[in-house]
Amino acid sequence: INGTTVLHAMDEEADKLYTWETEYEKTWEAIQEDAEGHLQSTADDEAYKAKRRRLFERPSNVRLGMMRHVFLVLDCSRAMEDKDLKPDRMACSVKVVEKFVNEFFDQNPISQLGIIATKNGKADKLMELNGNPRLHVKALQGLASCGGEPSLQNALEMAMRALRHVPAHASKEVVVVMGALTSQDPGNIFSTIDDLCKQSVRCSIVGLAAEVRLCKTICQRTQGSYEVILSETHFRDLMLQHCRPPLATTNTDASLIKMGFPKHHMSGPLVACLCHLDTRSTEYITCTGYFCPQCHSKYCELPVECRVCGLTLVLAPHLARSYHHLFPLPTFVETQLPHRCACTGCLTFVDEKAYMCPKCRQPFCIDCDLYIHETLHNCPGCTSSDTAASASYTAT
Repeated sequence: INGTTVLHAMDEEADKLYTWETEYEKTWEAIQEDAEGHLQSTADDEAYKAKRRRLFERPSNVRLGMMRHVFLVLDCSRAMEDKDLKPDRMACSVKVVEKFVNEFFDQNPISQLGIIATKNGKADKLMELNGNPRLHVKALQGLASCGGEPSLQNALEMAMRALRHVPAHASKEVVVVMGALTSQDPGNIFSTIDDLCKQSVRCSIVGLAAEVRLCKTICQRTQGSYEVILSETHFRDLMLQHCRPPLATTNTDASLIKMGFPKHHMSGPLVACLCHLDTRSTEYITCTGYFCPQCHSKYCELPVECRVCGLTLVLAPHLARSYHHLFPLPTFVETQLPHRCACTGCLTFVDEKAYMCPKCRQPFCIDCDLYIHETLHNCPGCTSSDTAASASYTAT
């Protein structure tokens, strides 16, 4: 992807009409009843189709920013007290962001995340960049009351200062959850946008109220995405889209990264782990833990960056979980069945339409199709056929 392609995509985005600018549509004519006279299944089908469209949009054979350093900016202004989301915007946002944090580290185990809250014209850093999802969830649950106006410029400046020391091979991103339509900034925010572009920081914004021209400009200039939610479900889907690694920028270095793979020791001397060194509790002084192979510092959980020598400590499964982003599972082909057959995944019977793997040609229902592509990332039909082939080869 070069600069010309990006500019062309930005022009196409600018040419799109808003909903109120399009022609009058009789949307109720699209409502259909199923065989039992219900509408819910039709609504579910539309939701499934939307998820499948997102599967087709996933790029393959492209360079991705696998080691991500992301700052999540959460608007805590008085606009978050509105009750258009239940029970209010703030409570709903915290619940959705907690799910995003857990899913982010599940799909990006070698990445780091930080949290910034903005209100009363200021920005406060709740969490530094780290890879512990429990600490982030705890910080989100301890958020105080909302008030004042947000400061988008202060939040972006704070995130940019923290991302300035990130190595060149890593991806630098900012994801903003914005509920207000205004921003109380101390200076010229367009100079901040220029600095974001110079440092290759990608900024994406999820709006809770209405589209704001400034937010759209920030995202277009930094090659991020800007979306406005339609419902709580749509809010959750938009946030989970940011769990996938973005396309790497042209100035991202390609370099070898030194990593350590420590073993878990079950016995040894009583040593306090460095990840809980700031706490005064004695429960973290144990005999078990992971020891850095370079400086022998102790940590109770991985992945983590060693505080002593700076070595990135990971396990082999962490790298394996990042593998599916580089080589995604091919999209299953929608097929009309000549007769009733059982789904290969859940063994429920599929009557008319199934989704077939292009490699093993096994049929799956739409629920299994989405689960395989979004969570499992391996085709059960291909895996079982490879296992059977290997077993027969061994027997021979």
